[in-house]
Amino acid sequence: MKIVLVIAGFISLGIGMIGIILPLLPTTPFLILTSVLFAKGSDRFNNWFTESSFYKKHLKEFIDTKSMTKKKKWTLLILVDLMLLLSFISISITVLRIAILFLIIAKHYYFHKYIKVVT
Repeated sequence: MKIVLVIAGFISLGIGMIGIILPLLPTTPFLILTSVLFAKGSDRFNNWFTESSFYKKHLKEFIDTKSMTKKKKWTLLILVDLMLLLSFISISITVLRIAILFLIIAKHYYFHKYIKVVT
């Protein structure tokens, strides 16, 4: 099972790195997922990831303080909303559309309630 977590961690890391280049793909959620998967999957890969400059530049402050700048927070929320709305439009299954709407609402609730804004 740990190998599956490590492989999923590398996939998430790859998507997060692509998100730095592509403006529609958010980086932070995939890097958080990478951190969680590596932490559960392998101490070696977790240590490698948390010591990397990539982690320190894009994620360390958020992990340590559970906060982000207002601009970063809104950019992340809007970009993820756009991706979810694209899925919402392209899917015709009502149950999945309801699930996507619930996900959007839950995401905004979580970010507004638990993620602090720093200047």
